[in-house]
Amino acid sequence: MTATDLHTFLRTRRSIRRFKPDPIPDPVIERILTTATFASSAHHRQPWRFAVLTDDSAKTNLADIMAKDFQHDLEADSLAPDEIEKKVTRSRERIIEAPVVVILNVDMSEMDTYPDERRKKAEYIMATQSAANAGMLLLLAAHAEGLGGVWVCSPLFAQETVRSALNLPLAWEPQAMYFLGYPVEIPQARERKDMREITVTVDGGR
Repeated sequence: MTATDLHTFLRTRRSIRRFKPDPIPDPVIERILTTATFASSAHHRQPWRFAVLTDDSAKTNLADIMAKDFQHDLEADSLAPDEIEKKVTRSRERIIEAPVVVILNVDMSEMDTYPDERRKKAEYIMATQSAANAGMLLLLAAHAEGLGGVWVCSPLFAQETVRSALNLPLAWEPQAMYFLGYPVEIPQARERKDMREITVTVDGGR
């Protein structure tokens, strides 16, 4: 693969939200997760943890429990009942309809510990950034397998609910959720910000 080929591959990954019902073979899932573990991590502690759902009943159970939390939050935001129902139904359907759901968790148990809040916060951010690196590799590995995927952060708003629903270890903190499957369609790339808007060149203070 040339550099041009690699850049093309990286730039053709898309966020896919609609999937064919075809199941993903277990060896493919394992390859994707294994590749995700090659992400860079702070201190090489690899604080990412994965919970994989392929069983329909497990996905439905998670969707139902998360839907209750989501509904409560939307009610607290004073949304109209019909709008709440629409959002909750769509959120629930996305979990159930995805052939594979991966919950990405952070485990702080092997990270460094500090007595002061400043460094505790920095260490926690390092761990979550490490997990995010693994999440990005997970999506790229899925892309390499001809799959589509999308990243959503809803577990952040219902961490205890997700942990309890999946019976995860107490040290596992749900951070994100990934839906994987064979895409119904591949959308066009969305517009990116101009590099001049997001980049500065540092000249050494001269």
